[in-house]
Amino acid sequence: MAACLGAAGCSTLGWYFQAARGQLELLAKREDIEKVIAAPDTSPEVRRKLETALEARAFAAAELALPDDGSYSDYVELDRDAVLFNVVATPEFSLEPKTWCYPFAGCLAYRGYFRRRAAESLAERLAEDGMDTAVAPVAAYSTLGWFDDPVTSPMLAWDETRLAGLIFHELAHQRVFVKGDTAFNEAYATAVGRAGVRRWLDGQPGALAQWQRQRALDQRFVGLLLATKDALERIYAEGGSPAELRARKRARFEQFERDYTEFRERHETNAFDRFMRRDLNNAHLAQVATYEAGVRAFADLLAEYGGDFERFHQAVDRLASAGREARAEFLNRCRARTSQ
Repeated sequence: MAACLGAAGCSTLGWYFQAARGQLELLAKREDIEKVIAAPDTSPEVRRKLETALEARAFAAAELALPDDGSYSDYVELDRDAVLFNVVATPEFSLEPKTWCYPFAGCLAYRGYFRRRAAESLAERLAEDGMDTAVAPVAAYSTLGWFDDPVTSPMLAWDETRLAGLIFHELAHQRVFVKGDTAFNEAYATAVGRAGVRRWLDGQPGALAQWQRQRALDQRFVGLLLATKDALERIYAEGGSPAELRARKRARFEQFERDYTEFRERHETNAFDRFMRRDLNNAHLAQVATYEAGVRAFADLLAEYGGDFERFHQAVDRLASAGREARAEFLNRCRARTSQ
């Protein structure tokens, strides 16, 4: 085997090695969920959540027009609190995330590692180069149909409603996925997950009302984050010396902290305190925008089809084939309406 050429080549080969090893671990540790449920030593909580996973899987196929394959019929117990740790990075004065390229998925706005320390090492190297970085734990990811994705023990740390939504989200990636367009893919899957949960909770008025209250609160907090992102984009576009930009950037994050304090008091909630304990930077805002900024566009599209998921997915398929500019226009048109 020829030696890798330079640090970048070795780093790339190392990433592929850990990715293959991590995927093989998931394949080797799979257990049939029904057998785990039936096992006498399975705890009541694990049993209940695995039953929920099977119900959500069946619901996704029957009600949401999502793939009905072998995914989420197996369970994997892991020795960590996340299946993956994603690194997100941006330049110091930009909200445009760095991308990494993969053979089947195209170039995406994150780099995933199966071990936290490996992700943190990359983040530290990028920070030394002057970039803003964030490391985000991930409970599940999609192999886009190449393998049957399992339920993992980190997924069971979520309540039943969030667990169902996560399964809907990941199955959506199997239904439609555009190589190299992270914002489109994640906004679509997030919209499917939320619309799926809303339908999942139909007939449970108490649970639906509670979920809707939490969603409204979540959306207000996300609005603060996206407003901060928009303000910073304007600051960076105006330009200036590095010292001037750093001062204005710092001032805008301080304003966000004051906005959050007011938000926290007004809504009498500490639900987002854990997020706020981070040393927030561009990378955190870019990550939130990747998942959130285009969700409204897909929600509106689903409404146009009267909640018919099959016709909705077909429309998203057409957008996926229309080209990057058409997809960006679709997402940005909705953002413009929202800001009015």
